[in-house]
Amino acid sequence: MLPRAGPMAAGALLLLVALVADTTLGQLSNYQLTTCPGKTTCSQCIQTTNCRWCTMPNFTHPRCHGQIEKYCPEEYTVDPSNTFQLVQGRELTKPSRRVLEGQSERESYYSSSHYQSSSSSSSSSSFQQSSYESESAAGSIVQISPQRVSLKLRLNEAFRFNVNYAQAEDYPVDLYYLMDLSKSMEDDKTILSTLGADLASEMRKITSNFKLGFGSFVDKVLMPYVSTVPKNLREPCPGCVAPYGYHNLMPLSTDANLFSQEVQRANVSGNLDAPEGGFDAIMQAIVCREQIGWREKARRLLLFSTDAGFHYAGDGKLGGVITPNDGECHLDHNGRYTHSTTQDYPSISQINLKVKQNAINVIFAVTAEELSVYEQLSRLVEGSSAAKLSNDSSNIVSLVRDQYNKISSSVEMKDNRTDNVIDVKYYSRCRNTNGALQQTNRCEGLKVGDVVTFEAHITLLKCPTDPRDWQQVLQIYPVGINESLTVDIEMLCSCPCEHPSDPEYRERADECSNAGTYKCGICECDGTYHGQRCECSAMESLLEPGMVDACRMSNASEECSGRGQCVCGVCVCERRPNPDELIDGRYCECDNFSCDRPGGLLCSGPDHGRCVCGQCECREGWTGPACDCRASNETCMPPGGGELCSGHGTCECGTCRCTVTEDGRYTGRYCEKCPTCAGRCNEFKHCVQCQQYKTGPLAEANECATNCTLFVPIPVEKVTIDEERNDNKCTFFDEDDCRFEFSYNDSDQDKVVVTAQENRECPPKVFMLGIVLAVIAVVVLIGMAVLLLWKVLTSIHDRREFARFEKERMMAKWDTGENPIYKQATTTFKNPTYAGK
Repeated sequence: MLPRAGPMAAGALLLLVALVADTTLGQLSNYQLTTCPGKTTCSQCIQTTNCRWCTMPNFTHPRCHGQIEKYCPEEYTVDPSNTFQLVQGRELTKPSRRVLEGQSERESYYSSSHYQSSSSSSSSSSFQQSSYESESAAGSIVQISPQRVSLKLRLNEAFRFNVNYAQAEDYPVDLYYLMDLSKSMEDDKTILSTLGADLASEMRKITSNFKLGFGSFVDKVLMPYVSTVPKNLREPCPGCVAPYGYHNLMPLSTDANLFSQEVQRANVSGNLDAPEGGFDAIMQAIVCREQIGWREKARRLLLFSTDAGFHYAGDGKLGGVITPNDGECHLDHNGRYTHSTTQDYPSISQINLKVKQNAINVIFAVTAEELSVYEQLSRLVEGSSAAKLSNDSSNIVSLVRDQYNKISSSVEMKDNRTDNVIDVKYYSRCRNTNGALQQTNRCEGLKVGDVVTFEAHITLLKCPTDPRDWQQVLQIYPVGINESLTVDIEMLCSCPCEHPSDPEYRERADECSNAGTYKCGICECDGTYHGQRCECSAMESLLEPGMVDACRMSNASEECSGRGQCVCGVCVCERRPNPDELIDGRYCECDNFSCDRPGGLLCSGPDHGRCVCGQCECREGWTGPACDCRASNETCMPPGGGELCSGHGTCECGTCRCTVTEDGRYTGRYCEKCPTCAGRCNEFKHCVQCQQYKTGPLAEANECATNCTLFVPIPVEKVTIDEERNDNKCTFFDEDDCRFEFSYNDSDQDKVVVTAQENRECPPKVFMLGIVLAVIAVVVLIGMAVLLLWKVLTSIHDRREFARFEKERMMAKWDTGENPIYKQATTTFKNPTYAGK
């Protein structure tokens, strides 16, 4: 359906708002044939995808149907569609720079109402500043367009429209420097007092409309945070002032010299424990907008500088403070925090909420020892970042410049939805205008004047039970910018014919036997009546002849599908113990809980689809019986273009399945990493060794700090990778033959995230002397054992021989006085011929 144009000019409308209605209807499907007729009311029908309701009187076919034509006359068909109306669509503020010779017409799109010629660069510069200041004063700077739209959404039908963003030139900047002034930061304060002019000068290179402020903090003046001994309360350390919670020393001002003076005049104080009360200071610096001087039209930067950790909600109980932080401003006329000792520290979620509400970018400038902690904190606070501060804060000017450039050169779109009623997805080509749309809410590498278009897909996931919630307001905003797109959403959860204002709406109607309300062509019976015409009373017999047949889908089916009771020819379906599980349909044949549950999630979860009449009704971008497959192959295309899955895999359910070759398996989200490629593993190896394990060629502290500034590894018990995030895993053995693993993600060009195995896997240490002695002992013992065995066997053998000898001697039959082996010395021979004569 085409959008209804607002008061905006046609040319601006074509430039700023490109709308695509996602309500094209296809041919009648089996899903429509089985699902639509089961809806018994008009509101149930239009809450089902591609179903329409027929209000024609005396209509004999199922009123809820999926047919497009020749089923019900058009004047009786209720089929609401998504509609759009532009309420406010001012043009983006364009840069007021001179049109250079040869510059294309597209690049010189500054509005003629703002453009003024000038004969010199100096006059042009002065005009640029003056005109911009007048724009700011009038509140006419526009960085997001359109500013307000109105949508009517039908359930599960996505609506798409474009949101444009462009960073305005010379946009005002408010920088509030919030500094930890405990004793350990004394040298930092001295350095900072000399860098105030340099800081202002550097920022004025970025914007001519710059303001600078300064505040300091220590901690709650309670034990155990600070010493409450009277002497220490006056002077906790030599040359220190009394401790305090937070002090706004200088509201935002254009006077850089005043900033240097205030920093120089500020005195350090002291406390006992290591963490500081920085969260108290951050909360007050954010919410005290008038006292700090935050401007409505400015990019707000809160620079938080410390060398220690932080207390958060719950730590106040250590000092006897149990009242939660209320998130309100509590500064006196001197700029001091008055509720430091009566309210607890704020929580991280409170800080995040106030940062979002006030559109502030927090920059955590901390020393190397605390950087990893604050990097994790920055992931929990919207629009914040963490950067390494030198031990004496001498790099603060370059740090602020780099962080501002990082913040201003990127845009991240977010919204304020808090429940699962409305789903919003963002797609963009970022600066690659000829590339394919990618699902992302963040674009980087932007310059002043670059227009980035985000395509927002808004889907109504479910209708709230309370009709008062059918009107909602959605805010879409760029993080850190105090501008937003307001989307007024009206949910099409009911039919106009169901409202008393409809001409055909009649209570106690004759068509309903004067026992019900006639609306949308059917009767809604009073509590004690049933039937299509409310002709049956619940007080009478529940079953009358012929009425049971009206509760069967066919002759072979059960009464009310076995899941309900037939009351006066109408099925009253059973109620489930879980109120979210419903059985409905004319014959109780439908339910919303019997669909596939991959991973234990009904239809793969509410973001993928919902269960309607036993079948998964998939949301935009998902398909399959369980809505677990992506509907397109866009997620398998490399960001820079190329073949599907880089030509090394197949796209299944929107995910690349990489092929296995003789050299190994391709890896990566897009199968772009070959099995024999080392990537950046060798580049990061030595830094991981020195930072995490204090080993390797850069084990010396100075060498490690000098050469390893790109990242600080995050220790984990076991390294796991997520190919969806394009993680890379590296495994090495060091000089000690210890195995260690780490992963890195360099998708962000300005930042590398490294997670390293907390402890190396080293082989057990070998005690060589013990092994040698053990071997000697074993050899000696074996030798002695062999000798002993030989001796035992020899003794046994001798004993046996002696015993046998004794036995034979006892059994001898000769005279014991005659030697049986003795032979005579003479031999007698007889002559056989001698006759004895």
